[in-house]
Amino acid sequence: MPEILSNVDSFQSTIKNSSLTVIHFAADWVEQCAQVNEVLDALGKESEYSNIKFCSCPAEDLSEISLRYKIDAVPTIVLFQAGNEVDRVNGADAAKIAAIIKEHSKNLLTEKIHRVSLDERLKELINKHNVMLFMKGNRDAPRCGFSKQIINILNETGVSYDTFDILTDEDVRQGLKTYSDWPTYPQLYVKGELVGGLDIVKEMQAAGDLASTLNG
Repeated sequence: MPEILSNVDSFQSTIKNSSLTVIHFAADWVEQCAQVNEVLDALGKESEYSNIKFCSCPAEDLSEISLRYKIDAVPTIVLFQAGNEVDRVNGADAAKIAAIIKEHSKNLLTEKIHRVSLDERLKELINKHNVMLFMKGNRDAPRCGFSKQIINILNETGVSYDTFDILTDEDVRQGLKTYSDWPTYPQLYVKGELVGGLDIVKEMQAAGDLASTLNG
């Protein structure tokens, strides 16, 4: 049977899952809710849905949650991903419930494949050169003040380096922020490891540590 979420804290922590969470807002006295639980229990046992979490929320007991997500009647199925509602099914239509979950499961798999593929590409780009700078523009034509400053600093060291223009590829621009857990550009890498942005490079230059780091 779907896991029962008995309090607000367990509900909130569960829906934050980066994968897909299926929440059945239910009431024990409603016969259709038992039928929906059977459907979700069957789906949860299928291998293709092993990455999906199936839960049941007592709508009356957790009235605060029901009010927040506008649950007007039970059964209601709400799908969450990373804390956000992505879809819902009102009522006990088993075929519709199964179809919606299948659709989002496929989307989830597509996203995962894209993410893995992008991570592999980012890793390849980061290791393209011993010293790799991700910036706006390129070494010959920086397109922001921060990028221009870091290029001038690197040129002063005389080190060999390569650049990648993040403005030419939105997947790389957004994906690298997550991959490196660094939200801004430029980003400097040495031998595949993130050194940091302009401020850190300036600090290393002032401390006399930059050249030795770049030559690693």
